[in-house]
Amino acid sequence: MQLWGVFATRRTDAVLLLVAIVWGSSYLAAKSATHTLPVLLVLFARYAISAIACLALIASRRRDRRCTRDETRVGGLLGITQAAVLVLETYGVAHTSAANAGLIISLTIVLTPLLDRTAGSSRRLPPRFFAATGVCLLAVTLLMSGSGFHAPGSGDLLMLAAAVVRAAHVALVGRLTKGRTVRPLQLTAVQTAVGTALFAVPAVSSLPMTARIDGTDWGRLVYLALFCSVFAFLAQTWAVQKSSAGRASLLLGTEPVWALLAGIGIGGEKFTAVAGLGAALMVAGTYWGQNIERVHRTADDTEPSSRATAPAGI
Repeated sequence: MQLWGVFATRRTDAVLLLVAIVWGSSYLAAKSATHTLPVLLVLFARYAISAIACLALIASRRRDRRCTRDETRVGGLLGITQAAVLVLETYGVAHTSAANAGLIISLTIVLTPLLDRTAGSSRRLPPRFFAATGVCLLAVTLLMSGSGFHAPGSGDLLMLAAAVVRAAHVALVGRLTKGRTVRPLQLTAVQTAVGTALFAVPAVSSLPMTARIDGTDWGRLVYLALFCSVFAFLAQTWAVQKSSAGRASLLLGTEPVWALLAGIGIGGEKFTAVAGLGAALMVAGTYWGQNIERVHRTADDTEPSSRATAPAGI
């Protein structure tokens, strides 16, 4: 029995680590896709493929196929905020490196508790948390400077905006799902359907381009939709239920590291010493802030929430 318990723990850890790797690689996949296709067409294709996959999974079930009223309402609102995040992220990664994009978006980890506390909480975050946030902001400055201090690029600024909007989205997820019974698959299906509808009209003029792309481009779109969206979200939800919030946060928090490795190792992106220092500070700052927030939340006798293991990636 003890051996089986160890195996189950290792299996759960492996799934969480796989989710982090998939999310980390999503920035390079999205950047590569936008090289041959317009951003809005990439988003529409990704949402449409995801929606079809979710609806197929729901249809394959013998019962509980219908979405509840809560799932429809919550999923509809979150679908809009999620679409706003993906617009900023995809446009951002198209104009910066995949490594920078993955590192800057990890600011979400320290921004989410700040926004959540602003919305209302019984206790203030300790000063150490703001120190960790300061380390992350310094890291962003170094990442944006690249080889020297200059005006930040549009892609980096868009990723910074995406981190703020994503933090608000994650905080909203926690507030809207609290006290409600919402199933991950149905919620994801509603969100992807909303995203498909939102991007259908802007992308319709570019649809003929899909007839001219090759198998590699289609592979990127399918990977973004099925692996970085549907699989990652459902696998994360399953694994978090089998593990602790702290353990899940630790493993999912490796996402920026995988984004960096994918950008440099696969994408051939170059990293300067200044940017390297920024990357190290970003990883250290987010881990430090994440740990402080988790300990503070535990001391406050609150339930583990989706904030610690919020969906990331592109």
